[in-house]
Amino acid sequence: MTPLAFEKRIVRYGDLIPCKTAFIDAHTPGSDKKENFTIIGGGVSESPDQHVHIKETPGFNIGAAGQPPGCRNSLHSHHTAEVFFVLKGTWRFFWGRYGTAGEVVLEEGDLFNIPTDMFRGFENIGSDYGMIMAILGGDDAGGGVVWAPEVIRDASNHGLVLASTGVLYDTKKGEQLPADVAPMEPLNDIELDKLGNPTTDDVVPHYVARYRQLCQASVDASVSVIGINGLIKDRPGFEIDFVSQLSTIPQNYTTARHEILMPFRGHWRIDWDGGSAVINPGDTCAVPPGMSRSLYPAMPGESGLYRVRNTDDPAGPTQLPLD
Repeated sequence: MTPLAFEKRIVRYGDLIPCKTAFIDAHTPGSDKKENFTIIGGGVSESPDQHVHIKETPGFNIGAAGQPPGCRNSLHSHHTAEVFFVLKGTWRFFWGRYGTAGEVVLEEGDLFNIPTDMFRGFENIGSDYGMIMAILGGDDAGGGVVWAPEVIRDASNHGLVLASTGVLYDTKKGEQLPADVAPMEPLNDIELDKLGNPTTDDVVPHYVARYRQLCQASVDASVSVIGINGLIKDRPGFEIDFVSQLSTIPQNYTTARHEILMPFRGHWRIDWDGGSAVINPGDTCAVPPGMSRSLYPAMPGESGLYRVRNTDDPAGPTQLPLD
């Protein structure tokens, strides 16, 4: 593969194109300053304005959310996996029917495999613009978002209506639902009662991986973070491992899987027969199956990178409690 062809498989952080109207809470005060990015696959955006950088999906989707201080993402649920790691800033994640059942604060490099079928939200509690990267289960992650009833109500009060088809309509722009399309019905009390409402102690020990702990565990070898033998034992249709400057990485390795490289600390060099490239924090690199490559830090100093690979498992849910 030529360097030019390979560069097309890298989405550079500086080239990310945001969408400010991706979701139903885009006009709701407190959530109206966020930016959403769809990097690989169609993502879960409800807006036709969302730009997709790489449309080919490897069995999962990659996205990101950027938010200024104090901005939050409203309560919602997913039927398949939603995994975040913090690229920039300090973030508070909260969950439960009203977002008060539990919470955790994540710093840069920390990872959270959020259990499915429970409401969750998050906010930037740092002092600067923050960014979190997301891995979403399945080739088609659209239609998997379920909003809390109050989110749907508040959005309507500010001009945004979500149709039963999953498409968002902005009445402030004069948009109206088609005559044959009904608005999205909020969950009823019976459906709400089926959602998880776990405490902090139920969730954090099983679903959170801390960057500093991963660094300590990555001496000599990469660390399986999510997988059948991972620190977080889950099978959501993909697996994630962590590599640091302390890890010994086999060189000229190949895999029959799609491999997505996501650095968040330091600069990493990837060599292949035909060229080399450097990927930086916030970049997303999609390495095709069967391609021999070598991966190593491009310069001395602290480095950290997540590798995501597809598996043969279906894009199933992350259940509570963890088996």
